[in-house]
Amino acid sequence: MTTAESTAFNADAFLEAYLNGDDTVKVPKTVEQDDTVSWEPPEGPEITVAPKNGKLSKRTWAAIIAIFVLIPITIWIGLNFLGDRKYYFISMAIVIYTILPFVMVFEGRKPKARELMVLAVMAGIAVVGRAAFFMLPQFKPVTAIVIITAVCFGAESGFLVGALSGFVSNFFMGQGPWTPYQMFAWGIIGFLAGILFTKGKLKATRTSLCVYGFLSTFFIYGFIMNTASPLMFYQGTMTLEMFIPYYVTGAPFDLIHALSTVFFLFIAAKPMIEKLERIKVKYGLIEAQND
Repeated sequence: MTTAESTAFNADAFLEAYLNGDDTVKVPKTVEQDDTVSWEPPEGPEITVAPKNGKLSKRTWAAIIAIFVLIPITIWIGLNFLGDRKYYFISMAIVIYTILPFVMVFEGRKPKARELMVLAVMAGIAVVGRAAFFMLPQFKPVTAIVIITAVCFGAESGFLVGALSGFVSNFFMGQGPWTPYQMFAWGIIGFLAGILFTKGKLKATRTSLCVYGFLSTFFIYGFIMNTASPLMFYQGTMTLEMFIPYYVTGAPFDLIHALSTVFFLFIAAKPMIEKLERIKVKYGLIEAQND
C-alpha cells in the first residue's frame, strides 16, 4: 500500500468510525511536532523573554536597509514620477521589500506551511479587527497585533504583518495614496518592537508593552500619517508652517489610536503571547529555530 493509499485509508476509517460513534480509530498526525518539548512562562512579570545572544542577524540588517533606505526612496519616486495609480505600485514594492528579509529567516531551506500560516493568521486577525471596529474612528487593534507578532517572531515578521495588514485591510476600508504610509508606519512599529525586544530594551510585560504601544502609536504612526497628509494632496511648494495644522488637528485622533493600542495590548498581550510561544516551541517555528 502506498503512502497516499495509507493516508486515504486512515482518513476513511476515521470518518466511518466517527459516524458510527467509535472513537478507537485516531487521526494520524500529519504535522511534525515534538510532544516532549513544551514552553513554560518565565518567573516574574515578563510574559516571555528575549533570545539570550541579543544580537541582530544579517537578515535584520538587510531589513534595516530595505526599510529605511529602499522604502522611502520608492515612496519618493512614486510621489514625484508615477501616475494616478502610484500607490498600488508603492504598496506592492513595500510588500516585496518586506518579504525578502523575511525569506532569509529560512536560510536556504523551504519554508513550511505552518510557519507562514501563523503570520497569515496574525495579519488576518489585524485585518478583521480593523474592519470590526470601523464605526469607531482610530479605535483599532492593528498596532497591538503587530507588536505582539514582533515580540514572538522577530522584527522582520513584525514589519511583514504590519505592512500586509495595512495593505489588505484597505481593500475593505479603501485604497488610496495613504496606503503606503500606513503600511510603512505599522511596519516600522513592529520592526522597532522586534529589535528592542531582541536587544532587551523592551520587556514583555503588560506595562512595558502598553507604554511602547502608546508612544509608538502616537509619535511614530501619528507623525508619519500627519506628515503624509499634505504630501498626498498638496502639489505646490511646502513650508514647515503648512504641517503644523495637520499635527494639531491630528493629535486627538492619534490619542484615541494610542489609547486603543494600550487597551488591546492590556487585554490581549498575555494570552496571545503565551499561546504563540507554545505553538512556536512545539512546532519549531521561525525564531524558535534560531534561538
